[in-house]
Amino acid sequence: MLDETLTDAKKRMSETVEALKRDMAGVRTGRASTGLIDNLKVEYFGSEMLLNQLAQISIGDARLLVIQPWDKNAINPIANAIQNSDLSISPNIDGAIIRLNLPPLTEDRRRDLVRTVKARSEESKVSVRNARRDAQDTIRMIEKDGDASQDDCQRALKDLQKLTDDAVATIDTESAAKAAEVMQV
Repeated sequence: MLDETLTDAKKRMSETVEALKRDMAGVRTGRASTGLIDNLKVEYFGSEMLLNQLAQISIGDARLLVIQPWDKNAINPIANAIQNSDLSISPNIDGAIIRLNLPPLTEDRRRDLVRTVKARSEESKVSVRNARRDAQDTIRMIEKDGDASQDDCQRALKDLQKLTDDAVATIDTESAAKAAEVMQV
């Protein structure tokens, strides 16, 4: 019972860390990255689809993204989704291709992005702590019900704290690396 609780908590914490990594890939840096627009939602024939399901996304050079939709009818919905996103990038439609020229980031914009990165990492830490709290409650209930010994429950709580510390350390490492990448000129 304790092992299942710890396994569940570890799974929830690792999912939070993975979600943060995916989220950080979408934060704009000075270089072109397909992660910026991979998960952009596009309204296409009455349903929302991810951009990476509608088109091939490639990097033209350090400041250029090239989007090649598989269906020519998707060009305008993709362009609209990009314009309405928070990326502040204007799409250039060139026949059956959409080009995104990424302008250099200003110092103020870089600082704003670093604040965003820190806020997202704090949200992830809160999620990890919530997973820890839920697992602690479960472990305490197991101990109260007499399904496990007090020593086993204390050991499980220590293991849970180690899992939490590891997840928070990973989140700190990821956010610090992304903040440094954003501030790099």
